[in-house]
Amino acid sequence: MRYASIDVLRTIAIFLMVLVHFMENLSGVDWAPAGLGAPLFTFLVGVSYRLWLSSQEAKGKSDSDISTVTIRRGLFLFALGFAFNILVWLPEDTFNWDVLTLIGASLLMLNVVRNLPLPVLALIGIVAFMLGPVLRATADYPTYWTQGYFDPDLTLSDVVLGFLAIGYFPVFPWILFPLAGFVTATLFFTDPSENEPPTISTAIFGAVLIVGAVSTRLLRSYAPVPVASNVLGGWTMFPATLEYITGMLGLVLVLFALGHRWIDRNPKFAERKGLFKVAGTFGKYSLSMYLLHHVVHLWPLWIYGASMGEDPTQFWRNAISVWVAIPLSFLCLASCYWLLRWMERTERGGVESWMRHLCD
Repeated sequence: MRYASIDVLRTIAIFLMVLVHFMENLSGVDWAPAGLGAPLFTFLVGVSYRLWLSSQEAKGKSDSDISTVTIRRGLFLFALGFAFNILVWLPEDTFNWDVLTLIGASLLMLNVVRNLPLPVLALIGIVAFMLGPVLRATADYPTYWTQGYFDPDLTLSDVVLGFLAIGYFPVFPWILFPLAGFVTATLFFTDPSENEPPTISTAIFGAVLIVGAVSTRLLRSYAPVPVASNVLGGWTMFPATLEYITGMLGLVLVLFALGHRWIDRNPKFAERKGLFKVAGTFGKYSLSMYLLHHVVHLWPLWIYGASMGEDPTQFWRNAISVWVAIPLSFLCLASCYWLLRWMERTERGGVESWMRHLCD
């Protein structure tokens, strides 16, 4: 079953990512609404996997068949992440560990733990959450980030550390979001003992996490220096600090719970066909959209940079004014929407179709 609220949330994540990436990569402006898109996107990975898993079980698919397809999809996305890094971010960024490699690893991990009790899954998420700052401190995180971006050596140790703890989206603590999405979707969509999904309690829990994150951020200056510098770290996405992860998880839970209550369980929203037409299109082609918007704004940057000198990245973050980048981001969204609608009408599948054909 397809839930309109999930398409709406996925569309919000896409809109935020396009806006943020255009502003940051073309103008170097960091005051964009960064920080929500990736948590929301990866949380919905866990939600979508739970829904897909339920549909496969309803069709009578065996556990081994489900595992085979999941592993193939996970490896497909993992490999796609490397191809994306090489072809879009240039070869020197092959091992920067972006969102796609995280999603691929998440599917492989979810395949292993999907039959465990929900309290055990929650415990795994908490451990992943707590291991993040510990591993970063052990690896000496700041030495791998120069001039604001991840710059490791091409050694086995740096590659492994990047994947686990110090890349852009390392397993620890980012695996928490797909796990949280899987657990939440299980509570909402597959528990026959509940007459209604726990929307209110989930939203309240999310609000408590937000308040806790904000309070911790405000009280950080009063904490002991080792705790303030090594455990809390302030409100940053790179690295993903405890305050940031807690706050974003809380916000995602609130959005998911209220979205399900106000959209999926409200018949009046079904009448808003225009809204759901847009959200349904972006939701269906979210992976293609993620790849496409990077190509649209980064390839011209690299090509122009190479034509003007030896370094293709010389105009990265300083190509145009932010007041030009913002309209361009909306132009990109509109153009991509019409392209995706054309693909849907002509039954030309995107990357999602390639994955299904190759993996299912």
